[in-house]
Amino acid sequence: MKLQLWRNATLLLNNNDVNILIDPMLGDKGSLGKFPMTDSELLNPLVDLPFSHEELVQKLEKVDAVVITHLHPDHWDSKAIELIDKNMPILCPSVISEQIAEQGFRNVIPISDHLHWNAMDIFITKGQHGTGEIGEKMGVVNGFVFKTANQSVYIAGDSIWYDDIAEEIDRYQPEHIIVAGGAATFSVGDPIIMTSEDIIKVCRYAPEALVWVSHLEAVSHCKEDRKYIEEKIVKEGLVDQCFILKDGEEIPLEFKS
Repeated sequence: MKLQLWRNATLLLNNNDVNILIDPMLGDKGSLGKFPMTDSELLNPLVDLPFSHEELVQKLEKVDAVVITHLHPDHWDSKAIELIDKNMPILCPSVISEQIAEQGFRNVIPISDHLHWNAMDIFITKGQHGTGEIGEKMGVVNGFVFKTANQSVYIAGDSIWYDDIAEEIDRYQPEHIIVAGGAATFSVGDPIIMTSEDIIKVCRYAPEALVWVSHLEAVSHCKEDRKYIEEKIVKEGLVDQCFILKDGEEIPLEFKS
């Protein structure tokens, strides 16, 4: 498999020339405006995609399916709804399938637990998008595991570290774990996605897996940038296990022999 970070949580996963686009936020810099309850005047997203509009259109023509973890606008924005072909297979948790169909998509494939698709087993995983009242307001979120005959890749989605993440790691034994870092925090409450401490907990819990960090420097409520997280990784001696993805970067997801 290969993985490319486009921006924020938008990832392109390639398996044997099958391209799966995950959580597309495709709008221009600033197109989402200010985020509420952030005490920030910055317009989101904070950066453009790492390629031109023409290149984006060409890339979308090569996409075979779209996976959506949840419907927050930094994972599924109006530009994605506009640009993605309405006949595209949209793989998503059952809880959001009707909303996506109402947006005009004609090939929505709801997943309650597991789907076998294109020589892959795709599993829905649990997530917790914060704690307390803020966590409740953020709603249900999910992650996905993509499993082939010899490889398992776990995209944790917008979640903090908590017991169910450990259970998903135990269940699927992924070689690669992609987490949402950045410690996104509103003006009240605790972080709603992983802090650097959470990322370190993932690494310690799954020492045989490689951990890849996304969701950085693209939305205004993220408090930890790449430099800050990298310093923590170095301090903890995890430079051979944990890696920070750059926008546009493509990496091979090697499997164990």
